[in-house]
Amino acid sequence: MRTFRRFTAPTILLAAVLAAPAGTAHAATAKWPGDPAVAVADAAGVFGENLSGLSFAGADVLWAVKNGPGTLYRLVRTGTTWGPDPANGWSSGKALHYRGGSGDPDAEGVVATPDGVFAATERDNDGDGSLLKVLRYDTTSSAKSLNATAEWDLTDDLPAVDDNGGFEGITWIPDSFLTAGGFRDDHTKAAYNPATYAGHGTGLYFVGLEDEGKIYAYALDQAGGGFTKVATIASGFPKVMELEFEPATGSLWSVCDDTCSGKTATLKLVNGKFTVSATYARPSKMPNYNNEGFAIAPGSTCASGRKAVVWADDGNDGDHALRTGTLPCA
Repeated sequence: MRTFRRFTAPTILLAAVLAAPAGTAHAATAKWPGDPAVAVADAAGVFGENLSGLSFAGADVLWAVKNGPGTLYRLVRTGTTWGPDPANGWSSGKALHYRGGSGDPDAEGVVATPDGVFAATERDNDGDGSLLKVLRYDTTSSAKSLNATAEWDLTDDLPAVDDNGGFEGITWIPDSFLTAGGFRDDHTKAAYNPATYAGHGTGLYFVGLEDEGKIYAYALDQAGGGFTKVATIASGFPKVMELEFEPATGSLWSVCDDTCSGKTATLKLVNGKFTVSATYARPSKMPNYNNEGFAIAPGSTCASGRKAVVWADDGNDGDHALRTGTLPCA
């Protein structure tokens, strides 16, 4: 439930300053760079509420997670509509559990990587308290529910947050991009060197902590359990709900939901650090939905200078959870 208050003019000004993206000197918000209109991208009533993170895996597969109950979906495209894959037990999504087979992870973010499919979770829906875990799942399994094949508990390595203010987004950035851009490793106080983190795979994992509005980069030991925090980054917003790396432009996108009127920001790697380069309003013809998921289609899908983007509306407004729009290809 939301509480609305009447603000005086000075209070409104102060609120605007506090909500401005960090590192932008309160720069003006630009209009959405793609088309102003969006379209419904799912059949009515398929997902209900709580659909959160999204991640493309090729042109015709889109991974999605629901935060309650924790569920992973493999979505396939039919024309302009996305729906659960009818094959291999994916028709209603698959329930998620922790590595030991217990619990109901509150899955808020998902990313498909060369190392597997990973979910960012903020708590166990079956328990109390914040539980900030990254979980990896074997999506080739034909089982109706999935136990994590590896998990990383980052709770004690991060600031204390409310039970509902933890991880909201996750993305992956390859080592090749980070080293080419001279990414700064806060742990070693030097340029990032992948060889420092044996067994971490081929990139770093970036997670968004909602209540802090911060992004944290981690090297995750792919055997499970071990991790090192490599960097702390201001997302550009007081709260962050989703992250997405766009290889074609080298942009790390941070997303804020209806708390920030649906704004997004791009962060660029400059002098070894990710800093906000631009802030965008939501598409002008899209209402202020509670969008917690955001994914950008691969560059291979470009047509007429445009590629698709997909939003996940946690509130399932109008009985639809997915909507699609566009971004320029370059």
